[in-house]
Amino acid sequence: MTDTFQHLRKKLINGETSCRSIVESYLGAARAYADLNVYLQLFDEALEAADRLDARIRSGSAGKLAGMVFGIKDVIAIKGKKLTCGSKTLADFVSVYDATVIERLRNEDAIVIGKTNMDEFAMGSSTEYSAFGPVKNPADKSRVPGGSSGGSAAAVAAGLCHVALGSDTGGSIRQPASFCGVIGLKPTYGRVSRYGLVAFASSFDVIGPFSNSVYDTALVLEVIAGHDPMDSTSADVPVPAYTQMIDREMKSFTIGVAKETLSAGVSDDVRDAVEKQIDLFRSAGAVIREVSMPHLQYTIPTYYVLATAEASSNLERYDGARYGHRGEGADDLEDLYVRSRTEGFGPEVKRRIMLGTFVLSAGYYDAYYRKAQRVRRIIKEDFDKAFNDVDVIITPTAPTTAFKIGEKTSDPVQMYLSDIFTVSANLAGIPGVSVPVGRDSNSLPIGVQLLGRQFEEQTILSLANFIEKSIGNTREMK
Repeated sequence: MTDTFQHLRKKLINGETSCRSIVESYLGAARAYADLNVYLQLFDEALEAADRLDARIRSGSAGKLAGMVFGIKDVIAIKGKKLTCGSKTLADFVSVYDATVIERLRNEDAIVIGKTNMDEFAMGSSTEYSAFGPVKNPADKSRVPGGSSGGSAAAVAAGLCHVALGSDTGGSIRQPASFCGVIGLKPTYGRVSRYGLVAFASSFDVIGPFSNSVYDTALVLEVIAGHDPMDSTSADVPVPAYTQMIDREMKSFTIGVAKETLSAGVSDDVRDAVEKQIDLFRSAGAVIREVSMPHLQYTIPTYYVLATAEASSNLERYDGARYGHRGEGADDLEDLYVRSRTEGFGPEVKRRIMLGTFVLSAGYYDAYYRKAQRVRRIIKEDFDKAFNDVDVIITPTAPTTAFKIGEKTSDPVQMYLSDIFTVSANLAGIPGVSVPVGRDSNSLPIGVQLLGRQFEEQTILSLANFIEKSIGNTREMK
């Protein structure tokens, strides 16, 4: 079993270790493994925060995350720190406020040691599209860590923090979690405040944690979830005590298997890993039932019509006049816009802006954007129908394990297809978690995905906890 923060906290209380020594260890490791290109910024002042927390732990007044060390995807605002979104256009931008998730972490005495690398404006599936260079997968440095939250996933996998926050628009937490061999949770849309999250696609974006244990994932979700009046999309739904609900017997669950997710395009190693987990659930008493997701083939085109449309709208503000990089030598306002955006945005962001602008244009709005909205509703209805009969749906997280750096950058469609099993959860607004279940023939991590009903994160975390115990993961938290 993976050592959890629960065990670390006992060591802190017993005086067997200290927050300072923990932070020193992580900062040292982050610098020692700088070649992974995980962190864009490291915060040495975290050592001062650690000293204050050691005093609070001794006095018994520390919050429930005291001693837990975080990396934060550089799309989430931290007051007084750069907020680059992995882009040249925001390379020197400093946030003037904290995101709600940062406030909530600090209220429980979490320690943030740095900002993690990412695909530019969260647009990518490999973290190769960062303006500050690609992130390498700790399992194999010649391979990608997944994206767009690849820096956060790699940081946890490499032991460079306890937990990292990422954002998930179409699989950007779950897919890199699978590629790096860690747990990655995408909560229900509206479960976690987006205030302070730089928008990619506002009706899809969700903040969630990466960690090495289900307990830690549940604990962090307890802290960051909940209604926030600063976010109009935040749901006013009670937050359960997730850590007290993850140990449940499997015989109380009915698990759905979508046959469409185990067909052509899925590697043999990934398919075998998923089928093995299904057998383990069955042997533990869970009811296994086949469900159908007949519109799965439409998820990628639907997502890339809607998400690029929202991206085009959200990125309109970065024009060099109001926000972002300002091009030099412009002759007029239009030339300023062109120069600023040409210099500031990378190729993938430009591609998605152009796609989004096209589908929103007068002659194509009905043919593409409006039609995609209708298909989104149909996909949501597929899930609603399936969840009438099952509690959870199990799928591969990704059709393959991590691919080589540079392997898919010349073919955007192949890159997009790596998210085929994850985008549907964002289209439907449901929670999903990727759980590591072993390695393929190249010793690369494999993840399985568990999808649940809206606001029932405790259900998918319970099944994830069963998998974790069954695998007997031996990685230890620093």
